[in-house]
Amino acid sequence: MTQETKYTEDNIRSLDWKEHIRMRPGMYIGKLGDGSSADDGIYILLKEVLDNAIDEFVMGSGKTIEVSIQGQRVIVRDYGRGIPLGKVVDVVSKMNTGGKYDTQAFKKSVGLNGVGTKAVNALSTFFRVESTRDGKSKSAEFEKGNLTQEEFLEETSRRRGTKVTFIPDESIFKNYKFRNEYIERMLKNYVYLNPGLSIVFNGKKFYSEDGLKDLLSDSIKEEERLFPIIHLRGNDIEVAITYNKTQYSEEYHSFVNGQHTTQGGTHLLAFKEAIVKTLREFYGKNYDPSDIRKSIASAISIKVMEPVFESQTKTKLGSTDMGGDLPTVRTYILDFVKSQLDNYLHRNSETADKLQRKILQAERERKDLSGIRKLARERAKKASLHNKKLRDCRIHLGDVKKERNLETTLFITEGDSASGSITKSRDVNTQAVFSLKGKPLNSYGLSKKIVYENEEFNLLQAALNIEESIDDLRYNNIVIATDADVDGMHIRLLLITFFLQFFPELIKEGHLYILQTPLFRVRNKKETIYCYSEEERRKAIEKLSGKPEITRFKGLGEISPDEFKHFIGENIRLDPVMLDKAIGIEEMLSFYMGKNTADRQKFIIDNLRVELDEVAQKS
Repeated sequence: MTQETKYTEDNIRSLDWKEHIRMRPGMYIGKLGDGSSADDGIYILLKEVLDNAIDEFVMGSGKTIEVSIQGQRVIVRDYGRGIPLGKVVDVVSKMNTGGKYDTQAFKKSVGLNGVGTKAVNALSTFFRVESTRDGKSKSAEFEKGNLTQEEFLEETSRRRGTKVTFIPDESIFKNYKFRNEYIERMLKNYVYLNPGLSIVFNGKKFYSEDGLKDLLSDSIKEEERLFPIIHLRGNDIEVAITYNKTQYSEEYHSFVNGQHTTQGGTHLLAFKEAIVKTLREFYGKNYDPSDIRKSIASAISIKVMEPVFESQTKTKLGSTDMGGDLPTVRTYILDFVKSQLDNYLHRNSETADKLQRKILQAERERKDLSGIRKLARERAKKASLHNKKLRDCRIHLGDVKKERNLETTLFITEGDSASGSITKSRDVNTQAVFSLKGKPLNSYGLSKKIVYENEEFNLLQAALNIEESIDDLRYNNIVIATDADVDGMHIRLLLITFFLQFFPELIKEGHLYILQTPLFRVRNKKETIYCYSEEERRKAIEKLSGKPEITRFKGLGEISPDEFKHFIGENIRLDPVMLDKAIGIEEMLSFYMGKNTADRQKFIIDNLRVELDEVAQKS
């Protein structure tokens, strides 16, 4: 007989605000992570503080924000109105307290009722807030949400505004590191959305005059644009549109009240619909939506009264109304795009002609590929039934259309032994494995047709579920896991070439990574240390002293499944593959994967332990 568990008043306890945040941080900031991904928690903490500073600018106070990050310490200083001095402690440590409840003070704010700053406080080992206004200031310091020091009002000559300093808690954010590339991308988006605002990050200034037009200008080089950027502005809405000459994919940047909605929402759906509807009516042809949107590069920003987001991290808009006396989000965007884009095309016939030729070209290519695509889908479906290439995660089994989970990862690996080790040691709930058979084809310069005709590429595309749109991507993280030798480096380059050639938005949006695996294992009877470089090996030997046992791992297949758990679990180390906007994709691919085999071979050999840093930095 099973013993009944006692359930009495003693089992009931109430968590205070900081305990709840620390126990369930994902409810407040999404995933945790170590800083290798743009949506990791440490960047959400920074964003939550910045959002409040941005709201000050939006409300007409403070044209400069200063951000400093040295190691783990973050400082954000704005020159806005400053927190009311009597509420400095409350707004960072009491739930349901904040200026966002007063719609007169914050009419179209990005912050959600001040919850964000409280999460930053609770998840930091050090948190200091200082407010200056009316010639006086007040500050308070906290540790993990607990007030440790409070300095009362004092006379000061400092400029008004708010200064927040925090250090994220290493016990929650394991082995974290701030990456300047992600921070700069975030700050650029803030200035694109707020022309006239200056943000200074570690001495580097970010500023924009033309808003979303500047965003597309920085995203796509002039020679890669089909026509000059169409830039449309209205009350509470801004749109920028062009088309890419060489890329197949659709590229969208969407924002609400200054918030980058990376997962879209009602406004992005309406924007896509509006483009199709407007161009069909303008040309008088019932073009297929995929032909109209193929190769588009665009951005939309709207401002909504009291927006409703589908998560605390505010990455997807759920609101259907603009607020006040305005119509629905869908109607508002449809009406604006219909009138403004239609007027623009009538006034710019050369652009209209180029766009129509692009649509007709997309239509021809789609029809030419229709038979091949049908056969490719059938082959991919048959292969998935036999489970030859993909070992899926439980979250997705039986439902290929399931919405992407931020924790899901697909490891792309080569060789039976390596695939077997990862498959046996992975988290079966969120981690999947795709096994390559030898080196993939060099796809540089090839057409999209090869994706369907080549078995490896076709099955990889099907596993990722990206044939129709990147919006359907099934895994948030795509991790290339190959040996750290010449062949392994070459496979990485070939896979990166495939993604850059056909699905560059996967890299632009930060989904592609390289798995770091240890070079050495150093251990004695008491402790085992895994080392990813010669320097780490030397330090491990010094720490363990004596004559520890040293093992050199030559390939992924040599690492046992039990050990692999350390490298693809909580302690996983990933190098993000990033693009430098200064060099175009075509230019980069031509150098690394064109007809210069000797140069490429030298590059691979010279960079065996750089984990593609050269590609990540220069590409």
